[in-house]
Amino acid sequence: MNAGNGKASSPRRSVLDLAPLELDCMNTLWPMGEGTVREIRDGLAARRSRAYTTIMTIMDRLARKGVVERRKAGRAYVYKPNLTAEEARAQALGQVVENFFGGSKEALVAQLNGQLPPARLDPIYAPAPKARAAAAGATTHSGGSVARPAATAQGTSAKNDADTAERIDDTLL
Repeated sequence: MNAGNGKASSPRRSVLDLAPLELDCMNTLWPMGEGTVREIRDGLAARRSRAYTTIMTIMDRLARKGVVERRKAGRAYVYKPNLTAEEARAQALGQVVENFFGGSKEALVAQLNGQLPPARLDPIYAPAPKARAAAAGATTHSGGSVARPAATAQGTSAKNDADTAERIDDTLL
């Protein structure tokens, strides 16, 4: 909890939910520790020049999302991150591991090393429960269709061709 205001110090939303300009503003604010819209805009200027009002809108959104807190200092607001860059990275990586790699850090490392993870760790190619019952066609994953891997599709096609050839031979005899 933040002292005195009863608000939780962690953001309500994920860092992965941030838009690119929101993340740019955070990457500018983290090394500063805290800053005004003008200071954040000036820090962004070399990489991404934006109008003062644009940065003001972005910082207001970040405050409403709970990613930063702000306090009035004269006529301006001073913004301070509610989590460190390290905490944000850890949160984002944790979500990537959970959502894309089924909680397997090994699968993430394999992906980063350019290796295919073992089939049991690769959620993209793991058949969905409904797909297990279906004998042919594309497997469904998260509501959409995902083509089967080439080797599986070719193997299935070859098996179907062999079954068809066998039936043709049976009918000719």
